[in-house]
Order: sequence, then structure tokens, then C-alpha cells
Amino acid sequence: MIWTIIGATAATLTMFSFIPQIVRGLRTKSIKDLSVVMLFQLSLGVSLWVAYGFYRRDSIIICANSVTLTTLLILISMYFKYRKNRDGS
Repeated sequence: MIWTIIGATAATLTMFSFIPQIVRGLRTKSIKDLSVVMLFQLSLGVSLWVAYGFYRRDSIIICANSVTLTTLLILISMYFKYRKNRDGS
């Protein structure tokens, strides 16, 4: 029981960890401090976690990583939308 609570807490923290970056990017219309390579690498890793979650039939892994992947995809789209602002132009 305690490990389920720990897992759910960890999943919740992970799921929403990129929300402040998304809000900041939307407010400033800039994502100049983000590495697109890191975003793609993390997206691939999170996608593999989703696949692993389906294999294990673990709803916490599936849900947490699906939400995390969604926030990463939002950041990637913002990267390409605001990339002209990367150099302050």
C-alpha cells in the first residue's frame, strides 16, 4: 500500500513537472533556454515507459508517462513555434 502511494506521488510530480516551463514559454513567447535534443530524448524515453506500462498493465506508469509525454509534445511544438525568438529577435 505504501509503495502505491509513493508511486502515485512520484507519478503526479513527474506528470506536472513541465507545466511551469510551458506557462513561462507561453507568457514570454520564448523557449530559448530549452534544448530540443533533450526534449526529443526525454520524449522517446517516456514513450518507452508508456509501452512498458502497457506491457505490465500498470495504470500508474501508463497515465503518468502519457501526461508527461503530452507536456513534452507541447514544449516541442512551442520550440518550433517560438524558435525565431531563441536569439531574442
